[in-house]
Parts: sequence; structure tokens; C-alpha cells
Amino acid sequence: MSQRTESPSRPSTPTQNYDITIGCKLYVEVKKGKSGDKAQEFRKAEILSIRTNNQGQTEYYVHFLEFNKRLDEWVKIDRFDLSRDVERSVKKKIGKSIRDETPSLSGSPLREGSRTPSTASQKRKIAALEDASTPSTPLLEPQNDDYESIDGSLTPGSVTPLGLLSSNYTEEQEIERLRTSGSMTQILSEISRVKNLEKIHFGPYDVETWYFSPYPHEYSETGEVYICEFCLFHFMYERQLRNHVKKCQIRHPPGNEIYRCGDISFFEIDGNKQKTYCRNLCLLSKLFLDHKTLRFDVDPFLFYIMCQCDNYGCHLIGYFSKEKESTEGYNLACILTLPQHQRKGFGRLLIAFSYELSKKEGKVGSPEKPLSDLGWVSYRSYWSEVIVQILLEARNNSEEVTIEDISNRTSIKQDDVISTLNYLNALKPYKGQTIICLSEGVISAYNKSRIKHANRKIDEYCLQWTPPHFTSNQLRFI
Repeated sequence: MSQRTESPSRPSTPTQNYDITIGCKLYVEVKKGKSGDKAQEFRKAEILSIRTNNQGQTEYYVHFLEFNKRLDEWVKIDRFDLSRDVERSVKKKIGKSIRDETPSLSGSPLREGSRTPSTASQKRKIAALEDASTPSTPLLEPQNDDYESIDGSLTPGSVTPLGLLSSNYTEEQEIERLRTSGSMTQILSEISRVKNLEKIHFGPYDVETWYFSPYPHEYSETGEVYICEFCLFHFMYERQLRNHVKKCQIRHPPGNEIYRCGDISFFEIDGNKQKTYCRNLCLLSKLFLDHKTLRFDVDPFLFYIMCQCDNYGCHLIGYFSKEKESTEGYNLACILTLPQHQRKGFGRLLIAFSYELSKKEGKVGSPEKPLSDLGWVSYRSYWSEVIVQILLEARNNSEEVTIEDISNRTSIKQDDVISTLNYLNALKPYKGQTIICLSEGVISAYNKSRIKHANRKIDEYCLQWTPPHFTSNQLRFI
């Protein structure tokens, strides 16, 4: 459970008597939500950074322990509960070196058993971005997951997914680590970075950011960035964006439209042909994906952009990327629905579209793992609905169906089918063998989900797409 407490009033102790430094842990007042609750709530947090703002006031960047990093924020000292003890980082000497006895970022998501990159990945790895202010080739590294929050329908802590998790932890331990950290970053320099932007202006929306993204350093001075919703060029000031919009002729992503059904369109973009657009897309995505790093160039990837179209143009809703050649059989590398479009079923539509492409390719696929907590829930929801539908159709037709049959019909990898059936508690022992048996509760949940997602489905007849094939020369970066 999260550490929470309520206090009727703030302490009146003079703040100058306290030496608040990086690494200190203390109770911080939580920013009031939309509910307007006047009751004060304090949570334990760690100081990650300190700065002086333009008014000469000291501000502290805090991470609330056992909560997702997207809640990290800059606060002033008047939100501290200094009536409680302040925990300080104890430094311990080891030979000639000095290190902190506690982790530098409590709750930070360094994995003790991080996965070693594959040989193919090592071949295509380019030089790391040493300077965050000059992101020459930013792309979200697809090694760890695809999406932080696809539909945003659940909050951290309300998740109980099962599946293929890290072998170094039990399922319960791994899920708890995902819940409390919300991050899978493998690189220390990524973890230590403080969120540099507070807000983006994207079309008619003002969107609060969640995580760090290596936009040019000068953008952090204003804490905001103005982004053209069509070409994704970014600007420091609103007047710059207005001048750009007058000249910008782009009204849809610079790729081939391969799907249109109603007002929803998908565009396929080759990262090798549209590098600028794809790099800008990755910079934008990094603001909402903590578990991705900026290691790979965009050349090895295809991007599938989902847009909502009107008379003015095609407006970006979300996207997913996939490797042109995946040695592990992944059909998705990274996936994101922009926050202003979450909780509308678009994330599920992206997942369904990725499997529709796999069906066209005649392959089974799976998203790159490990998945985040909300990623597991979103994929589990899709897998459950699709698999239950197959089983109910087989029952109505008095047809026997195996796990292999389910995988072939849905293009869902057999491991994912098995883990989903275990999650549904549908695998039962019977006379020395295992059978699939759906409970009434599972069927009832399926019927409710089907009604809920009735308007968000992929029509296979609207997909005009031939699987691309690349020569060895085109894949020389792998």
C-alpha cells in the first residue's frame, strides 16, 4: 500500500533552519486534483533536484515514493511537512570512494537482471546521445515494452496481470515493481534526468507532460513547447508556431495511407525515408513514455500512425512502431496513444491493427517485453476478448479448438494465449489432460466488453496493404 497521511496544518517552523538537500526524504503535500478536496494530503517523497526560479525562489523536484514517476513535480518549500523527521542519505566510505548507502533515486527502476541486447540489436546500435540538449537521432529503444498507458483506464496499483515476467522475480514482486516505479529504464543517465517540460501545446490541446524528453535545452527555460500537430516541428514560442502554421502545407503524416474506415486512418511511414518526422514523433512520445531510451536510429523501423480525419486534415491520435526485421518475431516495438485521446478505445484499436498486419503477413506476433503494468492490462484485455470470442464461436459450432488453432486464427503468440487462459482460469485438468473451460463470469465480462468496444474495431476489408519486403542492402543497419 502507498504511504499516505493527512495533516490538518503545515508546520510553522522556520524553513531556514532546515538543510534540505538532494536525496532527502520527507513528506510533501499532494497537489489537489480536480475534485477540489480541501483536505491536505501528504506523501513521502525524495528530493531529486534543486533549482532557483526566475523570481529567486528555491524549488525542489520531488518523486513520491511508491508512485509512478509521472507524478514527479517541482514544489516550493511551503508544501513540505517539516514537523516530521527528514531522512537524509547516509554516505558510506568504501576505500577511497564514497557512495550513498541508499539508492540515489529511491524507487527508481534500475533492473538488477536487465536483459542483454541481442546480437542483431548490437549490430544496429549507434552512438548514444551524450548530450540531451542536442538529440541528433532520438528514437525510443524498443528493448523494454511498448506502452506506458494505452487507454489510461486503470491507475497504478489496481493491476493483477499474469504472464511472462522477469525470471529474477516472482510474478507478485515483478508486478509490484512495475506498479510502484512505472518505469523500465535500463540506463542510469535516463533515470537521473528530471522532467524538463511541464506542458506542450499540440493543436487545440494543452497537455501536461509526464517524463523527460531530450528537446533542446533552451526549451526547459520556459517549461513549454509548441508543436505543429501535422509535421511535428517544435518551437519555443507561440508566435513561432503561428508563423510556421501559415506556411506549413502538410495535413497528414508523410507516408502511405493504408487504412481508412469512417474518420479513422492509418499511415505507414518508413523511418529511413522520413527521418525528421519520425525523430520528432519519438521526441514527442518520450514525454509520455518513461521506460524507453533514446539509443537507436529510426532507420530500422516502420511507423504506423493513427489519425482522426476531418475537413482540415488528419489529426494524430497515436501510433506504434515495429522492426522491419525482428529476429524474435515481435510485431510491435513501441505504442502510444496521446493523453488527450486516451480512455476512448484508441489504444485497443492500435493493438488490433498490429495483429491485423500480422494476419496479412501470415505470422504470429507479440509485443516486445517486458510490458509495463498498464501495458499488460491493455494487452490482456484485448487478448481475453479475442480468445473468448474464438472459444464461444467454436462451442456454438460444436467444434474442437486447440491453443495452436487459436494462435493461428488470431496471430497471437502461443505463449500469450496460454498466459491469457491462465489469467482467465480457463485451463482445467480433466482425465489426465488439460481442457479449456470458460466460467460464466468470464463470459459475462466478455459480453460487457464487446458492447463497450463495439464502435472501435478494425475492418479488415478497409486495409489496403501488402507486407513490405526489404533487401539485404536495405537492412544493412541491422
